Amino acid sequence: MVPPSLPDSRVELKGRKILIVDDDAINHRLLRAFLRNNGYVLSEADSGEKALDLYATCLPDLVLLDVVLPGIDGYETCQRLKKTYDQTCAPVIFITARSESDDIVRGFEAGGVDYLTKPLKAKEVAARIRTHLENRALIEQLGRSNAAKNRLLGMAAHDMRNPLASIRGLAEFLHDGAVGPLTPDQLDLVQTIRDASHSMLDVVNDLLDVATIEAGELNFRLHSENLSELVAKSAALSNMEAAKKNTRVVFEPPPDPVRLAVDGAKIRQVIDNLLSNAVKYSPRGSVVTAVITADASGGVASICVRDQGPGIPANEHNRLFKDFSRLSVKPTGGEKSTGLGLAICRKIIDAHHGTISAVNLPQRGCEFRVTLPLSP
Repeated sequence: MVPPSLPDSRVELKGRKILIVDDDAINHRLLRAFLRNNGYVLSEADSGEKALDLYATCLPDLVLLDVVLPGIDGYETCQRLKKTYDQTCAPVIFITARSESDDIVRGFEAGGVDYLTKPLKAKEVAARIRTHLENRALIEQLGRSNAAKNRLLGMAAHDMRNPLASIRGLAEFLHDGAVGPLTPDQLDLVQTIRDASHSMLDVVNDLLDVATIEAGELNFRLHSENLSELVAKSAALSNMEAAKKNTRVVFEPPPDPVRLAVDGAKIRQVIDNLLSNAVKYSPRGSVVTAVITADASGGVASICVRDQGPGIPANEHNRLFKDFSRLSVKPTGGEKSTGLGLAICRKIIDAHHGTISAVNLPQRGCEFRVTLPLSP
């Protein structure tokens, strides 16, 4: 299904840049004739190699790419463009004399979004180009709207964080009897205020993290870190909360130190979240285990967190690392969840060029595995 067109798309598309890649002079003339009255800015190349060089200069909004070219063919050219420019790469429409399904499928597999068959027809060329330029304009518009949303979300979360921290601090101040003894009813109210402000502050911090990551403003400071030290600190902190449920967090360090070039604070945030979730969803009196393994031949190290909870429902596994996603499984101690923690973990690990996954264990429980590249 083609997304809806932007309002006044013909006006919006004037000035859009199109790169034509074809070694046939007749096709060049035909395409110029088809497109010159639409206000497009045209650039032309007669080989894949020249197209790659020219693309970096003109940064087109659309590429019309012939399949058969001298040197590297259109498929290879498209693959190189997609590899170099990734998600920012302009849509590629292949031009081909072949209409067999295998050739068409190969074009889509190479990264093309559409194809035009020779001999070219003016109305078809104009319609297909207009559709994909409108789609690109819509994506750009959505990107700007998303960026504005992230800025607003970040500002709101930042402005809310300080008052909430003050409320929590004052509640703790009262709870500790700093202004005198409280009656049982007063103490209960103060405890409620403290717990509520703590939960709200967790939500605000998660929202701020998401807004920062989505806006591309999360700066990582990479240092060589001893992975065992990071996990040991997180395990010690988690054990304080686990003790309230008569639960233990056991860390099994590797025989030799494992060092990684990571942002230690961000990796700690991931480990803290995984251990906290394991405690949160495990039954009282259970054991949560954290294990580090290193695969020198594969160049990766893994952190595994195993719990004894109910595991992940099979039909909900694909929602696990998405924003604001909550599963049907409930915490065993009535703890709160924002549905953002694992999404933030995934984004942090992605930024470290690692992976995060989860599988249910054969008997009971779940294993979360974080894999990160070893330091050279």
